[in-house]
Amino acid sequence: MKKNTLVLGASENPSRYSNIAIKRLLNKDIEVKAIGMKVGNVEGVKIEDYKKDFSDIDTVTLYLSAKNQVEYYNYILGLKPRRVIFNPGTENRELEELLTKNNIAFENACTLVLLSLNQY
Repeated sequence: MKKNTLVLGASENPSRYSNIAIKRLLNKDIEVKAIGMKVGNVEGVKIEDYKKDFSDIDTVTLYLSAKNQVEYYNYILGLKPRRVIFNPGTENRELEELLTKNNIAFENACTLVLLSLNQY
C-alpha cells in the first residue's frame, strides 16, 4: 500500500522534528508532500505555504499545535486521508472528534518512532 504522507507544519530548519520526519519518510521510499509557514525545500520536497489540493494522501502527520490546526480542519477532512498522526504536543480532542465523524482514523504517536520500529 502506498503511504503518501503530508507533513503539516513542515520546516526547513534541520533541528525541527518535521524536517527530520521528511528525511526519514523519504529514506523509507514514502512519497512526501509538505505544508509550512514559509515556502522552502527539504531533500527535494517543496514546502508549500498554502493549502494545496494534493491528491492520494494516505497519512497526514501533524507538527502544528492544536490552536494552529483549527484553520486546517476542513482542509484535512477534504483530503480524505486514511489516517492522521498527532505527534507529541499536537494532540487535539476537537479534531479527533471531527476525524471520527468523517471515518478517518487517527493515532497519538510519533512519526519518527513509528518509522524506526517499521510500524508506519
